[in-house]
Amino acid sequence: MVPKLPGHGFGRLDINSITNNNPDPGVVLYPKLSDEDAPYRVQEPHLRAAIFIPTSFQYGRDGRVPVLLVPGTGSMGGEAFESNFAKLLSTSTFGDPVWLNVPGRMCDDAAKNAEFAAYAINYISTICNAKIAVVGWSQGTLAVQWSLKYWPSTRTHASNFISLSGVFRGTIAARLLAPRNGIPCTPSIWQQKTNSNFTTALLSNGGDSAYVPTTSIYSSTDEVVQPQFGKRASALMHDERGVGVTNCEIQSVVGNKPAALMYTHFSMLNPLAWALTEDAIINGGPGRLDRIDMKCCLHTKPSGLTMIDVAKTKALSVKCARGIVTFSPKSRTAPELPQYCATEEKYHIPGNKSDLEQGPGSDTLAVGKGCPVRVKCSLSQGNRGNDLRKELRSVQGNT
Repeated sequence: MVPKLPGHGFGRLDINSITNNNPDPGVVLYPKLSDEDAPYRVQEPHLRAAIFIPTSFQYGRDGRVPVLLVPGTGSMGGEAFESNFAKLLSTSTFGDPVWLNVPGRMCDDAAKNAEFAAYAINYISTICNAKIAVVGWSQGTLAVQWSLKYWPSTRTHASNFISLSGVFRGTIAARLLAPRNGIPCTPSIWQQKTNSNFTTALLSNGGDSAYVPTTSIYSSTDEVVQPQFGKRASALMHDERGVGVTNCEIQSVVGNKPAALMYTHFSMLNPLAWALTEDAIINGGPGRLDRIDMKCCLHTKPSGLTMIDVAKTKALSVKCARGIVTFSPKSRTAPELPQYCATEEKYHIPGNKSDLEQGPGSDTLAVGKGCPVRVKCSLSQGNRGNDLRKELRSVQGNT
């Protein structure tokens, strides 16, 4: 019998709390659950306190799948998901939400932010004695994929991963805030630049492919993450392990229906995104378009949300911007990679050199093993940015 565990209300005052009183899981998760896991740099009390568990959470006892929600840069999980996925899941028959409130609003070192996701995946799965689904939005997608790569134990605890507005390959928009070294900027913004040390490390050695069944949903009109269309989409997930991947560029799937209007970075409001999420959680694999009633695309939002919910979600842009601007301390260059990945060989796959193929168990295009170019690049302290781009241009010119 699962004991009644303490949680927190859904009220306005504490949904963004970073000091949550969560119980001991009864299993040693820290410093490592598996010998293959990377070491944590954040202390366990802080990792555990960042997990927000609503009082309504049932720990899997009612048959619903526990769902961990991981927010984006400048936001807390409570405010990011309260008026969209947390609301929809809490009233659903298939998913039961918890979320992360990472100290610093996901503005600090992205590798440290990912530690909160890694710990939370193993923690929630352990206390529920069940696999969980994980939903990441924006930088939250980086945190989840980084966790799955460097904490292999998380792969046995996650049934699937739903990526919303993924930024796996970074975004050219980050250059507006961090144009060059020496200019003070929020640490995680440096790391989300295209071809940053962080994203290159993530994509290397198979990190560009799914570790668990993955559904990646993104909009070509995203104003924050670009490019977000075609072969170069930042959110595009490969499937070389054959676990099952669905890549859904909303506009290319929906056509001229209302659900394909100018959807921005807030893909949590898209009815097709919600339908694919529901399908993925219920079936335990990637969401599949052939199982979805595409009539949902005749609407501009999921049926469970009001226009007030839409307005609150869109207001996140102001909160995120304020969080990014007010974060301190700023850094004048990207944070150094953690030691556990700083010495590994790094590979970058140029988007225009990738082969697209139908991945096993995939609904739309997933990038497989047949990439004709893998460019080895050094990420030592003296070989960043310009040197990397020169090396890539040189190799591409010879292929």
